[in-house]
Amino acid sequence: MATEDKNRATAAAILPLVGGAANVASIAHCMTRLRLGLHDRSLVDDEALKALPAVMGVVEDDTYQIVLGPGTVARVTPEVEQLVEEEREAAPAPVAASADDLATQGAAIKAQQKAKNATPFKLFLRKIANIFVPLIPALIGCGIIAGLNGLLVNLQWLPAVTPALAAMASGFMALIAVFVGYNTAKEFGGTPILGGAVAAIIVFPGVANIDAFGQTLSPGQGGVLGALGAAVLAVYVEKWCRRWVPEALDVLVTPTLTVLISGLVTIFGLMYVAGEISSAIGTFADWLLSNGGAGAGFVLGGLFLPLVMLGLHQALIPIHTTLIEQQGYTVLLPILAMAGAGQVGAAMAVYFRLPRNESIRRTIRSALPAGLLGVGEPLIYGVSLPLGRPFITACVGGAFGGGFVGLFNQLGDTVGSTAIGPSGWALFPLLDGNHGLGSTIAIYGGGLLVGYVAGFLATYFFGFGKDLLTEFNVSQEPTPSTVAATGGPQPHPTTPSGAPDTPDGPGSSPSKAPAGV
Repeated sequence: MATEDKNRATAAAILPLVGGAANVASIAHCMTRLRLGLHDRSLVDDEALKALPAVMGVVEDDTYQIVLGPGTVARVTPEVEQLVEEEREAAPAPVAASADDLATQGAAIKAQQKAKNATPFKLFLRKIANIFVPLIPALIGCGIIAGLNGLLVNLQWLPAVTPALAAMASGFMALIAVFVGYNTAKEFGGTPILGGAVAAIIVFPGVANIDAFGQTLSPGQGGVLGALGAAVLAVYVEKWCRRWVPEALDVLVTPTLTVLISGLVTIFGLMYVAGEISSAIGTFADWLLSNGGAGAGFVLGGLFLPLVMLGLHQALIPIHTTLIEQQGYTVLLPILAMAGAGQVGAAMAVYFRLPRNESIRRTIRSALPAGLLGVGEPLIYGVSLPLGRPFITACVGGAFGGGFVGLFNQLGDTVGSTAIGPSGWALFPLLDGNHGLGSTIAIYGGGLLVGYVAGFLATYFFGFGKDLLTEFNVSQEPTPSTVAATGGPQPHPTTPSGAPDTPDGPGSSPSKAPAGV
């Protein structure tokens, strides 16, 4: 089957299982997930969705998220959009709803909203993730081009081409503040282009002629943090103007006051403050890994999976982006990526410890390639987390891998990533450091190996009690009812309600994570 036909078939199989086009309110995707806004959640057939070959799992969050994996989701989403449009065009004109129908629908929506696990802090982190996750494809593409350009420069190959590659790699990063400002205003309910306009002040070369706080400003000072703050301020100024400016003057006065007030505060306040914070982040990251790299790496690598489960990893996205903007790479991501290595090692140990449970072994076989490439959701939610103790031993594997990479950072061999999102083996093309690409690749690869081995050994020897082995090391194929009763894993798992949306890893988002763990 051609790739286009396969993607079309996947979309056609998914749509009726989520209630058809009439039940779809919105369609979007992150790095690994198709995210659907639904009118009526009760119309979704979860079990049938999870049984589809292309579906790795589903996530219940502010949107209904179907995990399809990197690459696949970007091709299936347009097919879903087209099918929804075709189905709606072919549908008969709707019958006017009665008052009772509207009241029932409103009550259902209200009950669904109440049932969501959405604390203010997590909602704020989700907004931050939604600002940066759309930038990840450009970060990845430009990061890989930067790595290729560095290799050609070191080898002194194609000298006529390398300046062009440098321009391609650096152009986006030079203007990333504008994109952050645009997405921030959009996410916080303002006019996106006004957020981008205010953030553009930060990268405008002319700010070099302005003095603030006794020093001359530098273009780009404050970076993405400054752009984030400037755009948020612009949203609040714009909303204030919408309330008080007469409607006849709104089109002229509101944009002018928004840019003027926000721009002045940005130039004479935010750029300086955000610049100091950005410098402090870079200085602290360097100090932490230079003085306590092994210990810091052990802690970061060991705690990353629980952070993902709680959705707190989204707070790291602006930090990664700031480090990339300042230093050309983030030194934190390769360490956090070791959590995925521990997860892979733990899954391999489960495979050998449960030789009679073909259901779990089949899940591991199908999910392991994605896990090696940094997409760990199928292994987490289908294997280690439902079993309990193997999730903890997977964290142990991540801790040892992180400690290994952190140790070399402490010894002076910096290992970083030029983009966020990928993890596992997929991170190799994005690696960069201070002692050449060969050394950087060797250290990162060594960290993965340590994570695999430590996760495997910890899980093999300490991941199973007698009761767990008795319950799961059986030859029968568990039915959905049996799995629900035992709390055991399913071949196509469902993530818990309220699981965070990341690019599925250290940078992103479950997700939106991230790819990552």
